[in-house]
Amino acid sequence: MDIGCGMAAAQTSLRASDLPDCLHEIRNAIEAAIPVGTNRHDEVPREALQHKKLWERFNQLEGKVQDLKQTAMSQCGTLGGGNHFIELCLDTKQNVWLMLHSGSRHIGKTLADIHMGRAKKLRHNEALPDRDLATFLAGTPEMEAYLNDLMWAQDYAMANRQVMLQLYIDVLKGFFPQMKLASEMVLCHHNYVSQETHYGEDVLVTRKGAIRARKGEMGIIPGSMGAKSFIVRGLGNEESFCSASHGAGRLMSRTAAKKKFTEDDLLQQTEGVECRKDRGVLDEIPSAYKNIEQVMKNQRDLVEIVAELKQVLCVKG
Repeated sequence: MDIGCGMAAAQTSLRASDLPDCLHEIRNAIEAAIPVGTNRHDEVPREALQHKKLWERFNQLEGKVQDLKQTAMSQCGTLGGGNHFIELCLDTKQNVWLMLHSGSRHIGKTLADIHMGRAKKLRHNEALPDRDLATFLAGTPEMEAYLNDLMWAQDYAMANRQVMLQLYIDVLKGFFPQMKLASEMVLCHHNYVSQETHYGEDVLVTRKGAIRARKGEMGIIPGSMGAKSFIVRGLGNEESFCSASHGAGRLMSRTAAKKKFTEDDLLQQTEGVECRKDRGVLDEIPSAYKNIEQVMKNQRDLVEIVAELKQVLCVKG
């Protein structure tokens, strides 16, 4: 459902010693500049308007979404909710990193709903035990329309992260005018479809909760809002179709987490992190997720760790 969900990160020239003891003012400024939850920008950010080719392709999308162009444009550069986040992190050398996690927002979900609904009605899916297993057939008009909209939504999700990261940089420069990026942006999807060649066959690879990890390719594997995250480099393991896990993954459902844990638990598990600590984000408590360090050990044959990060600030929708 969350087409193109993924990550963005960049190392800055800042050091831990440059940060103030209290990060609350910085968090407030980030939340003021980047809408979270279901909110959108009052005016389309100029950074979003620069993605001209993306908007020129909008009229080629499913007809039922043609009235959503303005919504999509005003949500470009916004966070969303759930497990999406914006973080300020420190690596083991005390360098400051920017990191965020988001997807294709309302337009992506709407396109997914339309095509999933269409697939469920196709004759070849009538005998399925569960219509959620419905598929499109290669070479059909339905498949071609789906792929067109899917690829656009993935490009939109990537643009959303790029715009958001630029807005985030602008916020921090208001506090630290000397700040520069010390590395190229690392950008990766982890819920997406890619046209690739494996074992001599041209195939569509669906990575749900997985990143591509071709040899030398950079990626991001996050933990929870109180755990470590990792910048990684792919090892190109063909047996995994050059893939790796996208993160810790949930250990329990959101409902179960809210029943089991309290706000005091959240306060304890996010100690040292400037973030929301109210019941509204209790389902994102670190204990609701698997141990990210064990996850990383389990995929040592898929990626190598380039940098180990720990957040000091976290914005949630």
